[in-house]
Amino acid sequence: MGIEYESVVDHPLTEVFAWHERPGAMRRLVPPWQPMKVVAEAESLADGRAVLGLPAGLRWVAQHDPTRYDPPHRFVDVLSSQGPTSWPARVVARWTHTHEFSEVPGGTRVYDHVDTPVPRAALRSTFVYRSRQLADDLAAHRDARAAGARPLVVAVTGASGLVGSALTAFLSTGGHRVIRLVRGPAQRSDERQWEPDRPSPELLSGVDAVVHLAGASIAGRFTDARKRAIRDSRIGPTHRLAQVAADAEDGPKVFVSASAIGVYGFDRGDALLCEASVRGDGFLADVVAEWEAATTPAIEAGLRTVAVRTGIVQSARGGTLRLMRPLFAAGLGGRLGGGQQWLSWIGLDDLLDVYHRALYDNRLTGPVNAVAPNPVRNVDYTKVLARVMHRPAMLPVPSLGPRLLLGARGARELAEANQRVVPTKLETLGHRFRRPLVDDALAHELGHG
Repeated sequence: MGIEYESVVDHPLTEVFAWHERPGAMRRLVPPWQPMKVVAEAESLADGRAVLGLPAGLRWVAQHDPTRYDPPHRFVDVLSSQGPTSWPARVVARWTHTHEFSEVPGGTRVYDHVDTPVPRAALRSTFVYRSRQLADDLAAHRDARAAGARPLVVAVTGASGLVGSALTAFLSTGGHRVIRLVRGPAQRSDERQWEPDRPSPELLSGVDAVVHLAGASIAGRFTDARKRAIRDSRIGPTHRLAQVAADAEDGPKVFVSASAIGVYGFDRGDALLCEASVRGDGFLADVVAEWEAATTPAIEAGLRTVAVRTGIVQSARGGTLRLMRPLFAAGLGGRLGGGQQWLSWIGLDDLLDVYHRALYDNRLTGPVNAVAPNPVRNVDYTKVLARVMHRPAMLPVPSLGPRLLLGARGARELAEANQRVVPTKLETLGHRFRRPLVDDALAHELGHG
């Protein structure tokens, strides 16, 4: 008994194998709906060891077999043990995963064979997801090279968050060198300590570009303390980081900062909102406007500066989809209130592509709407989510629910926000979205593709 899966990607054999060898490959391939996370990647496909975290603190340990390593054609990993937390995984009796690659007309054949008693049907969606991730990531990097992109040294704040962890893996598998700017002492060669209140003048030495993602979560009640944390974690640190970037003699030429569509206000009706639209009203609109203004030192120093105005990110690993998934799985999902409010969303991988493009495309500057080209109303979003999960969407959520959880202001600006935002700048450049339709994005994130 075993599992077999094969696909063909239209990229050269050596390029496909090199992608798997680079840091971040395992993080790009682990499906977001599975209850596991990458604890440690193998340092080598020849004889390294990878560790995945499972629920209840358990571990899945994959040991690479040097006797069957044959680059660029094959590498093999075998289920192994590393302490008591890894012993329960061995109840599957055996797991030997052979990854094979061969040249075929049109590209590279990727063949997976797993010797295991686990039924094939149980993991089919995993291999479909892995195949799409590999093909889409390789295509994104090929597009970048065709546009003149070169390997960069990229410093990233917020690298441990939902977007940051995915972005660093995406960039490193594409051949870029990523430097994580961390709050505590640097523990690895790819880390530098960043003190937001007093960043070192040498922090960005030797860096080509900065991606600034750090900031306190906006989820929750808008109490005075939370509002202060949201503002203080963004405005001052962004200004100081932009100043360090501006002053560095051998520092970055590109400064990319996270931003949000909250700048357009919480209720704009059916108006189509592009980057040239006027800002709206509300606490978040005020914060985002100040946040973007905090990049002024980088702009004045001549750095190409981009503010990525992000919509509602769709990922099974975090954000609203992670919160809604168990409700819909239990058949308790439905529209919020009347359901006519617009939801401007973007799949996590499409968001990574926007950040990537901001690094290499000199035509991108200023605010950029990072949203899918097809915003949807809340009632339609919930219908699609229910359909993807094969569940009904029969129980509308009254407005009282979010107001009890978030307070009146938090509910108005978060749960009930009504913003019909479009990615005008990206579409003008002919930007390719991996999943422009919400049904495809949700199916991919939830393993129902």
